[in-house]
Amino acid sequence: MSQIVDSFNRQVEYLRLSVTDRCDFRCVYCMSEDPEFLPRQQVLSLEELSWVAQAFTELGVKKIRLTGGEPLVRTDCEQLVKLLGQLPGLDDLSMTTNGSRLTKLAQPLFDNGLSRLNISLDTLNPELFTQLTRNGKLERVIAGIDAAIAAGFSKIKINAVILRGKNDHEVIDLVNFCRKRNIDIAFIEEMPIGVMDERKRSRHCSSAEVRELIEQHYALMPSSKRTGGPAKYYKMADSSIHIGFISPHSNNFCHECNRVRVTVEGRLLLCLGNENSVDLKAVVRQYPGDIDRLKQAILGGIKLKPQSHYFDQQGTQILRFMNATGG
Repeated sequence: MSQIVDSFNRQVEYLRLSVTDRCDFRCVYCMSEDPEFLPRQQVLSLEELSWVAQAFTELGVKKIRLTGGEPLVRTDCEQLVKLLGQLPGLDDLSMTTNGSRLTKLAQPLFDNGLSRLNISLDTLNPELFTQLTRNGKLERVIAGIDAAIAAGFSKIKINAVILRGKNDHEVIDLVNFCRKRNIDIAFIEEMPIGVMDERKRSRHCSSAEVRELIEQHYALMPSSKRTGGPAKYYKMADSSIHIGFISPHSNNFCHECNRVRVTVEGRLLLCLGNENSVDLKAVVRQYPGDIDRLKQAILGGIKLKPQSHYFDQQGTQILRFMNATGG
């Protein structure tokens, strides 16, 4: 049982640990077109990341997801996976990636103990893919997905952000892509992170709209599948895959929130839609090796976790972008 319990009696068993704010893509919903990245000295080192992870697991966290930016642009990410894979009590070590480097790295990541992959894929149209990512190549990502399957990953999920007027006509194509490869997919409502404008507000596509598009082709049945995250899953009668919906706008899931984030700068971020945070990097660097002090900072900080986020298409202004937050 986790020792990390917030003021609303929610146990935190899930840590999303950001390893870099850098990425080889520039996705329109994740970062600005010309982002400024952090100097190396402001980013947690390999040893600091593993130490933070150890503190959380000793407090009862069972699941860690490595995020970014793009985790695999960090050259020591394989080594970090190996270190974390050896932590006692860690039941689930996963990663969110754009998939562009998996042709080379899927096998060593699997061999080093990574158990699950979430791979971002919003379109199957090469031109639109390059437009949405601002520089990505679709064929590299699809090759990476197939490399992950070949490496032995049995738990792969595609994450797709659907934007009205951009890729909403591809919902069924994405479902069929996953049906063919026998991998799950989750459709995610775009979150109002970063500077909001009318263009962003007008492209919002709700989970209910996406589900309606799917049910024109496939009947969806509720599933009991749970992964520790916010997705609600459904199944189809003629396929073993699951379709998930993550709905921060239309279906607030805060009452069952069991996760926190540590940003690339070492800030314990208590809520994606809130600026409350605690500087763990300061503790790590002022008291190197004192894991008890680090654990006390975590336990003290958890009391700042708010009861709920209040995402609002008209008024929310969380100005940090997702690459700085950690996915």
